[in-house]
Amino acid sequence: MKNTINDQVAVIIPVYNEDRVIGSVLKSVLKEFKYVVCVNDGSKDTSSAEIAKTNAYLVEHPINMGQGAALQTGVEFARKLPVTYFVTFDADGQHRLKDVHSMLKTITKEKCDIVLGSRFLGETVGMTRSKRIVLRAATVFSNVTSGLKLTDTHNGLRVFNKKFADNLQLTVSDMAHASEILEIIAVGKYEYREIPVTIEYTDYSRGKGQSIINAINIGFDTLLRRFSR
Repeated sequence: MKNTINDQVAVIIPVYNEDRVIGSVLKSVLKEFKYVVCVNDGSKDTSSAEIAKTNAYLVEHPINMGQGAALQTGVEFARKLPVTYFVTFDADGQHRLKDVHSMLKTITKEKCDIVLGSRFLGETVGMTRSKRIVLRAATVFSNVTSGLKLTDTHNGLRVFNKKFADNLQLTVSDMAHASEILEIIAVGKYEYREIPVTIEYTDYSRGKGQSIINAINIGFDTLLRRFSR
């Protein structure tokens, strides 16, 4: 069978207490991509067992270290695989594989280093008004601190090439890693693109979302990193 770009892709999924949905998410992802790396970030539920039922690679964190740490572990594992492109993908079912394919098409056609998904160029399903306000404010803040010009700066759906993956070294273990990735893009002068994607919010995913207090803490962390450099 002829190889496709899908065979050159590693999909990295950080997982924390997602046993209710991770099985169905992996079923759909594994239909299209054979290299799927799940980092179980110290889950207290049966996420690990659910992942083990599939053909995905399972990497374990013995304790919860945060999504940034889980992504870094996943990227480091995926570097050893025979792949050219890396996808970061949420475990809660918010992301669409259709968008991943559009992003892969963009990165190969335009020869950029990283493609970022934007729900504000695309569509949101079920987003609350308060969530929209917080994310819009976070985008303004991140653009000011990073120097980039984006419409959505905390979207977990990304595609990047091996050059970017080989040089990615996240030092922020929590959700503030999204801002750190933007800082890495700016400092390293990586070529980036932003394209429309759809994010689907369900009662389940909304229940696991970041609080406003966490968003404020992320802002403080970003400022501290900026002024400590």
